[in-house]
Amino acid sequence: MRMAEPLSDALPDLVLLVGRDGVLLAHLGGRNVAVLAPPEDAVGKRLELIFPQPVAECIRRSVRRAIAQRAALDLSFASLGVSYEMRATAQGPDRAICVIRSASAAGAAEDPSGPDGIARLQLDRRGFLRRFRDTLSQAAIQEKPAALALIHLDGIVDIAHAVDAKISEQVVSSAILRLPDQVPPEQSEGAGNCYLGQLNADLLAMVMEFADRDTIETRVSQVCASLREPVLIGDSAFHLTPYAGVALLGRDGTSPKSLLEKARSAAAEARKSNSATVLFFTDTLKLRSLARLDVARELREAIANQEIRLRYTGRHDLATGRLVAQVGYLRWNHRLRGELAAAEFLGMAETTGLATVLSRAILQGLREDFAVMESQLAADARISFGALRHHMLQGEFVDDIGRFLAEGGVPASRLELRISERAFATMDLSAYESLSRLGVQIVVDEVGRGFTSLDRLARAPIWGLQLDRAWVTALRTDSVALKMCRAGICAAAALELTPIATGVDDAAQRAALIDLGCEQGSGDLYREAAGQFDTLIMRHASQAAR
Repeated sequence: MRMAEPLSDALPDLVLLVGRDGVLLAHLGGRNVAVLAPPEDAVGKRLELIFPQPVAECIRRSVRRAIAQRAALDLSFASLGVSYEMRATAQGPDRAICVIRSASAAGAAEDPSGPDGIARLQLDRRGFLRRFRDTLSQAAIQEKPAALALIHLDGIVDIAHAVDAKISEQVVSSAILRLPDQVPPEQSEGAGNCYLGQLNADLLAMVMEFADRDTIETRVSQVCASLREPVLIGDSAFHLTPYAGVALLGRDGTSPKSLLEKARSAAAEARKSNSATVLFFTDTLKLRSLARLDVARELREAIANQEIRLRYTGRHDLATGRLVAQVGYLRWNHRLRGELAAAEFLGMAETTGLATVLSRAILQGLREDFAVMESQLAADARISFGALRHHMLQGEFVDDIGRFLAEGGVPASRLELRISERAFATMDLSAYESLSRLGVQIVVDEVGRGFTSLDRLARAPIWGLQLDRAWVTALRTDSVALKMCRAGICAAAALELTPIATGVDDAAQRAALIDLGCEQGSGDLYREAAGQFDTLIMRHASQAAR
């Protein structure tokens, strides 16, 4: 675990990654606990060689207890007359992360009247909601206008998963504190009052006591423009994407709950449509919300009735044409709308909490599909499953794969797991190690769409890198696409991984990829062979339905 030095300097708390055996594996931060900060050459040394004996023993015991209990452990200790608080959190079966802060700093962070205002914005959710209710009550009594804007901060959850929760908290705090003067976090009571609160890690709320739509849109747009600017932590820049929705008191709702629901619907629509403008709640949005409820109901029924299955495409050795894997992609045979592409319903599955349910259902259906096609496959050909991101980021994902293999039907040596680059960047490396021990093959998919460090790719026990289709299909006409494909293939070769391409649609594309060093691929060039397996699967499913 290596973090950039500027981030280490920026973190006020001391963060340690400690092995079960009491060896320091990594460290960062510690600006506010400099007395305990380890020296540069501390990594790889035992705790007693770095810290005073009582402190080392306290950290070691906490690490072992956190690992044994598989839960976060909080405790306090003192060293050289200074009191500290520590939280130890298990990171797999053999290591834990310890976050140490001075007790005085911790107390200041919990003080809602702290001088920097961070705690009031981040932690006092109840205080904000109480003030919001009071504002609406006064507005109703005095017949004054009021509006509520909800701003979803896309990117915060990814920062917490990929980097560190402490960093994500600092990003939010920094973004809030630099907001324009026209929209301060707190403002004295009176006409035109406008104030902010934080409802959760990635959701801000903004209350405005005026009715003019242009003024409301201007104020909210100012906030979004500020939030959209890069947040600098040390020398690193973090980017957030705000999506805002507004509901008006009286027109859209008369209670805090109804305004929250309407503003949330508008913000969700802004996010769904990738809109950079502020969306006001309308009856049209209400109809869309009702339509989405119908789709959500249909989606739940489709999952239960196994109407969502996998469509398979063959992956071949580009040099010889040999079939090496059957790669499954989601399809929904809708009773009225026909076959739906995954892009048409995955967003709904994610927003309704059905993504994990769907992913588990598809995993179980994989056993039936493999049984149908096994006799037609070479002994070393695999079946490839792309779990949904929400499923993979849950702690039960590795256990789900373990149970699936234990129940039989698909040998571990024949199962490939495709993990999107975005999900790969957020999962803990220990999860990949556990999957590798189960015997499955791991491929990082959509390489080139996001960003993943070579260090992370080199440390994870993965087998292949699959280039993003958009780059592959354009490599003969777009110089940037050619560079991206060459970089991905060279990275795979340097890391001793198998380079894979999707979008191999003709012989010329195949030849260009072979020249770049790509080994395997799928696409329209192999459509006929893929269709034979799909016919087998569909015929079997039809017979089973009877």
